Amino acid sequence: MSPELLLPLCAFAAVSSITPGPNNTMILASGLNYGFVRSLPHLFGICCGFAFMIFATGLGLHVVFDQFPMLQTILKYVGALYMLWLAWKLAHAAPMSGEQAAAAKPMGFFGAAAFQWVNPKAWVMGLSALTTYLPQGFGVMDAALLAGVFWVIGIFCVGAWAMFGVAMRRVLQDPRSVRIFNLVMALALVATLYPMLA
Repeated sequence: MSPELLLPLCAFAAVSSITPGPNNTMILASGLNYGFVRSLPHLFGICCGFAFMIFATGLGLHVVFDQFPMLQTILKYVGALYMLWLAWKLAHAAPMSGEQAAAAKPMGFFGAAAFQWVNPKAWVMGLSALTTYLPQGFGVMDAALLAGVFWVIGIFCVGAWAMFGVAMRRVLQDPRSVRIFNLVMALALVATLYPMLA
């Protein structure tokens, strides 16, 4: 990758990582419901899973999708169903007492990493970055650099959403406010499906 493309790539990674989407909606809700430290596996799962997806796609997985386009369509709809299920769970999540919050489990590292493969926004971001910022005939190190840029920038951008969720904990003290917040986040998660299904 040429050095002059690195700064535009960083800008693209920052903008695409900080804008609302399924990952950011879920990590925001996780920050509110579980706190920052307990949301860290979710946060690292998002960033590592997405970086790995970019790297694997850059190394040739896109060829599989070119040969079997139905596979990408299937993944798209599996992802949509999974996101609807997550939204339903979030909308029906009751505010937790101190003991319940301690016993409840936020999304873990592997679940968040696996989610990237069915996340429509992740595919759009990844394929856009691969086709825009990698040169013709790019090598393994180019794909690794691209994935690394998204990993580093993603930690800060997605982490900011988790921190915003934690900040909301101070505002949303009563159970009714938490229930409304969870419902709004569930609707926002469903709304992220619109560009994919429209």
